Amino acid sequence: MKLKIFDAKGNEKGDVVIPAQFSELYRPDLIKKAVLVIQNNRRQPYGADQRAGKKHSAFVSKRRHAYRGTYGIGQSRTPRKVLSSRGTRFNWVGAFAPQTVGGRKAHSPKADKIWTQNINKKENMKAIRSALSMVFNLELVKQRNTNVPKNYPFIIADDFNAIAKTSDLKESLNQVGFKEELMRIAIRKIRSGIGKLRGRKYQSKSSILFVVADDCKLLNAVSNLNGVDIVNVHNLNAELLAPGTHAGRIALFTESAIKLIDKKKLYTLESLPKIDSDNEQGKEDKKVKKKKPEVDKRKLRREKRKEKLAKNKDKPKLSKSKKTKVKEPKKVKIKPTNNKTNSKESTDSVKPSKTEKESINKIQKGKGKNDNKTPDINWKSDKIVKWRE
Repeated sequence: MKLKIFDAKGNEKGDVVIPAQFSELYRPDLIKKAVLVIQNNRRQPYGADQRAGKKHSAFVSKRRHAYRGTYGIGQSRTPRKVLSSRGTRFNWVGAFAPQTVGGRKAHSPKADKIWTQNINKKENMKAIRSALSMVFNLELVKQRNTNVPKNYPFIIADDFNAIAKTSDLKESLNQVGFKEELMRIAIRKIRSGIGKLRGRKYQSKSSILFVVADDCKLLNAVSNLNGVDIVNVHNLNAELLAPGTHAGRIALFTESAIKLIDKKKLYTLESLPKIDSDNEQGKEDKKVKKKKPEVDKRKLRREKRKEKLAKNKDKPKLSKSKKTKVKEPKKVKIKPTNNKTNSKESTDSVKPSKTEKESINKIQKGKGKNDNKTPDINWKSDKIVKWRE
């Protein structure tokens, strides 16, 4: 399919063959799905305060004889807050419950709700291709109540990229044949509802979409026109091509943009990043650590035992006498005292206690039986020597 090229002055410049992406079948279901995914992902989560309507002290007892209770009065069990009281009678008003004034809201919106949605890459690309093909379908374009020139569809030349002022852009669009469409866009409607207070007072109608290959001066010129949008070829999506899930928006592609779509094969399976299976396997092999060979622990234990037994066989065996060697206690040499004259006085002055005498007798009796054994008694040798003397 060939389309004519028009420059900024409205003159015909030549023809261009449209790429295969514009010949996709019309799939309104896929287009709607892709648009709703974009809208949901843009949505900001909101919710009520968790304590909203629950700040009243509205406890009422349901037991008999209980103070501040509703038992036997003929009242319902709705929680109430007390305004005044006289004895056991209360003037109260319902609170806290959903059906009461100032009470909580039943099933209020939750701020934790997840609004995001997903769509498959191939599915999304097919939706974009389907919306691209319907851009040049006159029947669908007219169903959107747009005023289209007689020579539409066509492609604009790269001269439009140099337009920097909105007034110049309006003149060039009038020369191409969009005079009535610009009149339709100029009318704005005041939004009904509370949205007026939230920074979206006016509603503007969606109209022409400029598709450009690179950043240019035209971006600033388009920003001052209501309902007119401009986008890079690489950033096209289903919502821009089919606002409100309805395909058939007026789109003016530049000559360079269409060449890019054909050259890079945008929005096709070939444009997706290719995955080299060989390289991926090589990377995975590097990441995988080499596993150590499995070892039988029982076999290792047996081998260690055998080695120990072999070492013990080589060693010479010791006799029982050599094995049971006991160190003899060191003999303490006691020097005799020189004062022989005062021997009686020394014996009288220093005498061993009963426990010490008993230990000495035991040692004398047990001589010759166990000479090698060391006595376990701590006693002063000086005292004993003096007592013997």
